[in-house]
Amino acid sequence: MKPATLEEIYRSANEKTVATWAKNSGIGKVKEGHYYDPVKLALATGIQPPLSAAVSRLLDALQQRFQHDPLADILPVRGFHFTFLPLTLPLYDEREPLPEKVAQLAAIWSGYNANTLVIRHLRLVALPNQLLLAGIPESPAVDQRQSFCEQVMQSDWKAELLMRHAGRALPAPFWHSTILRYHADFLPESLRHYFSEHQNRDYGGISGELTLAGVNYNWTTCYPLSG
Repeated sequence: MKPATLEEIYRSANEKTVATWAKNSGIGKVKEGHYYDPVKLALATGIQPPLSAAVSRLLDALQQRFQHDPLADILPVRGFHFTFLPLTLPLYDEREPLPEKVAQLAAIWSGYNANTLVIRHLRLVALPNQLLLAGIPESPAVDQRQSFCEQVMQSDWKAELLMRHAGRALPAPFWHSTILRYHADFLPESLRHYFSEHQNRDYGGISGELTLAGVNYNWTTCYPLSG
């Protein structure tokens, strides 16, 4: 995907969210339960890059301003990550042996393991009840992700991959980390205002080595299966 196209996708997502907020002044219905199982592990590929100063300040600001809101699930620093391709839903208990076919997945992944993923021009992207930090990947990341996705689709992991994406684009177009989830239909006015103030800021770039791992929903638990 060309950077200009991805820029437009992010811009369009923000415009759509702002329009949705304009029609819904409150937070709507408070959600019961969790977005994802908070304990069970999923299989995913991605990076846990070092925090840049700009990203560190962003996460600190969110914690300082919104940590006392019980509906705000802010990404802890130790869980900061960017997903390359999520592979399964949270299916596995932490001490549960993985299926034998994980060897097939690891073999496919061996062609990508430890490759460096660079994502630049990070910016805030808003969904109705989430804040994302999204950016533009450097070549050849897009082609590599597409190739890996196609190989998984031809493997014994096709069903799990399709279940994880639940009819959505595969792979998803965004290159992002979800830095805040709000347990209601919509972000409150305070978070909308924060997004409005900071949506045009460039938070720079990050880079890290790709890994295949068993992770919980926000990567605060991460068990590498490669490397």
